[in-house]
Amino acid sequence: MTLTKAELVQQVYKTHTTLSKTQATDSVEAFLRISKNTLINGSDLLLSGFGKFNVKDKNSRRGRNPQTGDELTLDARRVITFKPSGILREKINNS
Repeated sequence: MTLTKAELVQQVYKTHTTLSKTQATDSVEAFLRISKNTLINGSDLLLSGFGKFNVKDKNSRRGRNPQTGDELTLDARRVITFKPSGILREKINNS
């Protein structure tokens, strides 16, 4: 099962009864915008009790097409990694 952004907005709306649906949507959008901008700028995003998103630079490297076996060069790129907090890892493993 996958949690969508619409479902996330609905959960925020349900658990925060003082917020309107529009305010809940704006809150989720603001959080996601701040998170994306932080990662785009190359900074790490640490959410205490949840985990840490890291931006890592990967060098270009040699690779091959698995279907044809042709060798090619994979370009340098940036990737995002996620390391869950100990608290989250423990809760996942105990559920």
